[in-house]
Amino acid sequence: MTHTAIVVGGGIAGLAAAASLAQQGWQVTVLEQAPELKEVGAGVSMSRNAVAAFCGLGFTEDQLLSLGFQTRAAGTWTSTGQPILTIPDSSSTTTNISLIGIHRGRLHAALLQRCRDLDVEIVTGTPVNSVEPGEPDGALAVVAGRTADLVVGADGMRSALRNVLSPQSRTLYSGYSSWRAIIPRLPGETTLQQFWGPHAEFGVMPVSEEQTYWYGYIKLPEGTTFLDELAAARRRFAGWAPSVQGLLERTDPSALMRHDVHRLPGGLPSYASGRVVMIGDAAHGFLPTMGQGAATALEDGLCVGLLVGHPVAAGGSLRLALDQFDRERRPRCRTLGRAAFMSGQAGAHLGGGWLQTVRNSLMRLTPASLVSRGADAAMGWTPPAPAAPRN
Repeated sequence: MTHTAIVVGGGIAGLAAAASLAQQGWQVTVLEQAPELKEVGAGVSMSRNAVAAFCGLGFTEDQLLSLGFQTRAAGTWTSTGQPILTIPDSSSTTTNISLIGIHRGRLHAALLQRCRDLDVEIVTGTPVNSVEPGEPDGALAVVAGRTADLVVGADGMRSALRNVLSPQSRTLYSGYSSWRAIIPRLPGETTLQQFWGPHAEFGVMPVSEEQTYWYGYIKLPEGTTFLDELAAARRRFAGWAPSVQGLLERTDPSALMRHDVHRLPGGLPSYASGRVVMIGDAAHGFLPTMGQGAATALEDGLCVGLLVGHPVAAGGSLRLALDQFDRERRPRCRTLGRAAFMSGQAGAHLGGGWLQTVRNSLMRLTPASLVSRGADAAMGWTPPAPAAPRN
């Protein structure tokens, strides 16, 4: 018997889930509201857990390396370039802070091609604003006039499915907005570096031999607009470290984008409702301050196949499989969400004056080994074994 799934949303989480289910023999359709599938020009830091999830979808690490740039987190500096916490390139720490920087568009394109290779049906120009979730042991789910054994809600931070299934779960504006750009890389740009100032953060990371990604994360009223975004970014980061100024000077205005940052406090109370499972930002959107958004999207997507697709294809109960998915994924994502919030409070969200001085002084006393162990707690995740069928 072939089981059917509809994935709502063709971003990283949705395509990862589609590929994972198709690997388990499911017939999968992806519904995307945009007229074409593409990702914005921004960078993604693929930490070890992201790499593990990506490889679980049928890729090799060498394939990922060919798409991006092998790098590591080098530490944090003040806005003027004084070291706060630098991480040496040593064998004792590099494993836990190793990263692959990749252009988000290249990551998305690789996932899309993987789905096509697995005969996943991709349907664009199809907005989804409602769902009949069905019952795991009864009626099928219905979405966009289609029925399915399983619906995967991967429609992002502004999820329409979440609004239907859990209307009490509301996103909040974080108070911050983020500029992002991909620019030509200089030879010296080989690591992820972050600069902290009052209510602001600037980061830079290579994403290929030819390209560098930078972001500028700042406190700003929601919905603010600028006639000249690049001029506004240069004003906001005036006086910051020379390397920051250089990146801004090298940026073409057409390469720059900005978006307001929202979060879903605590995430959904349950990731499963009827025959619907929610993943990615739709389920647990948290601040970008831990760099784990794409990583958890890939983890979620892979686990849909391993924890739901595999046991159900083997004759197991969908209800029990969805329960197991929720038990495994929700605690982890809630923990990461809390860590991202606290990281923001101590980092980019911190005010000026003596708060900066005290924070920087305390962080300078932190051993690099402690940072490495902390990174391992978040990034040491490995994919679970395919779940056994249960009835």
